Amino acid sequence: MNSTLQKVALIGEARDREILKDAATYVYQERPQGEVQAHVFFPEVESPTPRPVFVFFHGGFWDSPTPTQFVPHCLHFANRGAVAVAAETRTSARHGTGPLEAIEDARDLIRWLRRNAETFHLDPARVVIGGAGGGALLALLAAMPSLKQLPPVDGLDCHPQALVLFSALVNLRGKGQGSDRFPDAKTAKRFSPREWIRRKLPPMLLFHGTADRITPFEEVERFCRRMRWHGNVCELVDFEREDHSFFNFNVSQKHFELTIEAADRFLVERGLLAAEAEG
Repeated sequence: MNSTLQKVALIGEARDREILKDAATYVYQERPQGEVQAHVFFPEVESPTPRPVFVFFHGGFWDSPTPTQFVPHCLHFANRGAVAVAAETRTSARHGTGPLEAIEDARDLIRWLRRNAETFHLDPARVVIGGAGGGALLALLAAMPSLKQLPPVDGLDCHPQALVLFSALVNLRGKGQGSDRFPDAKTAKRFSPREWIRRKLPPMLLFHGTADRITPFEEVERFCRRMRWHGNVCELVDFEREDHSFFNFNVSQKHFELTIEAADRFLVERGLLAAEAEG
């Protein structure tokens, strides 16, 4: 690598450090490929009772770590009285890994947060997971298997109380949509959220653009329809003619505000977030 490319990499790292400056960074797993971190945002006002915790898994199909994608969301929910986490998992660029390792990391992060609930002053019974694209798939695969299929580890489970998903990847059957990142088609199908639909799943709120060419809107529409047929709460908010990245703060402040306000209401209605900031 020449000196120019090295400088570009350092600029990117410096930018990420600046964006994450309000977070406390923790190593939640030591893997053979290296450390895996979580960036935790705490409310400024103290609370006499444990707080809800919101965890966000970035998009990118497990290629490169981009936890800064959800920093605006973390800042919003920390201001609303929650502990908010911009999560990292192993990626191909940094660790030489694929989606299976990222799935394992996502599940372990939720268990790690519950293990450290007292330290972080969080309520292990008010866990919300969010994600975008491939990060939404990680959230779904922490939530959808039953306790029998995905039992607790050391008494700690990884199932959340609700999910908020953006441009979600919900189907790994067939070519494309991230299925080629898995070892083979059979493995991809086994980890496809569509295959895990059952009764008594946590409530889900999904935001999706109707012009999304990466994770097609029609797949998410079918997913939500099947979820509701099984008696689950699964709300889909469509954004006409919008593409895969419409909700990001740096793409559209208007759509960011619309989705964050809708997510806020959804969680308040389910008792997972106070109507006013806790503290």
